[in-house]
Amino acid sequence: MASKLETNLSAAVDKDDLMIPLIDFGPFFTGTPSDKHSVALSITEAFKTSGFIYLKAHGIPPSIVSGVFASSARFFARPQSEKDSLGWTTPQSNRGYVAIGREKLTTVDETEGVDTLRVSAPDIKETMEIGRDGVKNLPNRWPDHLDDEGKHFKETMQSFFEMGKTLHKHIMQAIALGMNLPEQFFEDSVNGGDNTLRLLHYPPVSKEVFKNNPNQVRAGEHSDYGSITLLFQDRHGGLQVRSPKGTFVDATPIPDTIVVNAGDLLARWSNDTIKSTRHRVIQPTAPSGDDVSDYPARYSIAYFCQPNKEKLIEALPGTYGDEIQVPKKYSAITSGDYLVQRLTATY
Repeated sequence: MASKLETNLSAAVDKDDLMIPLIDFGPFFTGTPSDKHSVALSITEAFKTSGFIYLKAHGIPPSIVSGVFASSARFFARPQSEKDSLGWTTPQSNRGYVAIGREKLTTVDETEGVDTLRVSAPDIKETMEIGRDGVKNLPNRWPDHLDDEGKHFKETMQSFFEMGKTLHKHIMQAIALGMNLPEQFFEDSVNGGDNTLRLLHYPPVSKEVFKNNPNQVRAGEHSDYGSITLLFQDRHGGLQVRSPKGTFVDATPIPDTIVVNAGDLLARWSNDTIKSTRHRVIQPTAPSGDDVSDYPARYSIAYFCQPNKEKLIEALPGTYGDEIQVPKKYSAITSGDYLVQRLTATY
């Protein structure tokens, strides 16, 4: 007879020793204590093996997600001059519009060569970065002064930002239970909402761009920086996750799900018992039989969850010590300092 852990999930991706489960988060909210614990274990175990999950019944209505995608598309359709007037300024702020070619995502060990990579194979995307409102001297770059659509954009994204913050707390509660910690263990570490809502637009690209440059991707291989990332994909796809065999495996979009992955700080927190797995975005596969000259535009929404900036990230109890013969692998660092370090290398 299947266990509750087994019946709670199925494989969304299963290739090259990479298994990413599809997990029903509903029982975490409405089930028995046993159901809740089963969901928590399934999430934590997946983060320990693949570093990725697909999450359904997560509490954010599909109509809300559709509205955010539509508002994002209207923003990126604005004249370039309007977008540039809302430009990203500093790693400390990490707010505002980022034009195509400015950011080059890399792995930690490639940061010294990022300038060369940016020239030879720039990331073909533009983004809008939105942080927590009300931070002194670090205002969001809202377009609400431009027109009524700008006002609607601000209201839509502020509301969605709070939904992401709430889901972050719930998933961290599940991770705590899955690691045999009290359910509210992370509450004081993530309650500030020092997160980043990133809207992404990958414009249409000629097939010749990728044909002429084998190293060209829409977003380079990288790991994420924070605790977890909530990724909302459109139907075109393009996300690939690095497998244990070193190959890149398609993480195909599944309607009404969120792709959730563990980030670097959660890996550090867990002393690498949880994996921050590398991933990238490539050109999507054209529909069967289609002979297209351009790859279609792609939109996605990434909600980067970050522990409170002042939180000192160091190995959690039970992940190191003489009794398990595992040393601490990382020196302590605050969440904010780590984020600034990575952003400084990226831009």
